Amino acid sequence: MRPLIAGNWKMNGLSGAAAEVDRLLADFAGSTPDSLDILICPPTTLIAAFASRFENAGLLIGGQDCHPDAFGAHTGDISAEMLIDAGACFVIVGHSERRADHHESDALVRAKAMAALRAGLTPIVCVGESEAQRDAGQAEAVVAQQLKGSLPDTREGDEIVVAYEPVWAIGTGRTPTLADIDAMHASIRRHVGHGVRILYGGSVKPSNAREILARDNVNGALVGGASLTAADFADIIRAA
Repeated sequence: MRPLIAGNWKMNGLSGAAAEVDRLLADFAGSTPDSLDILICPPTTLIAAFASRFENAGLLIGGQDCHPDAFGAHTGDISAEMLIDAGACFVIVGHSERRADHHESDALVRAKAMAALRAGLTPIVCVGESEAQRDAGQAEAVVAQQLKGSLPDTREGDEIVVAYEPVWAIGTGRTPTLADIDAMHASIRRHVGHGVRILYGGSVKPSNAREILARDNVNGALVGGASLTAADFADIIRAA
């Protein structure tokens, strides 16, 4: 399955951040490698500029969230249709920070994923357990329940991506053991079938990317902080 390496910039990046992407592309002679998909999800303010600037470099651009509705009285929100109009082709939904900070339910995440498909975007549906849930032996059950509630109904030709992100590993520098990753990704595979890319997310960095990306049922990575630095992100891409 074709790997996908996705960089989630979160609330980071002003207009000058395009220079960091230029440095990334320069590391690969001006365009991304043909053997995998490279995606950057910058802040919404940069999507249109990045989509235009990097259109011919093989770099995919995505959003970090979308509203379930196509339009309406939703101050401060952005619709999937607006994202695709700005040049995005993917959107992250259900990231653990959205679930925690904005109290997003599985049902809301599913509605956003359905909105992405409606507009022609590929949703990256995020799932993952807390440290307390893992310590209680509930990790796989929690993720299975999230998948059941969060995944959209699909039609023939629709593409979705699932990203597993253990909440306790995001931004902490900690990662599950390789055995833990194997078990969780195998569990997710049983739920989603063989046509869905499953990304690992949770403190992916150059020092651990190669061994994580070599695991069965790991079809790429959702990278946070390391995607903000061209050198680190390039090393993760090379690992893939």
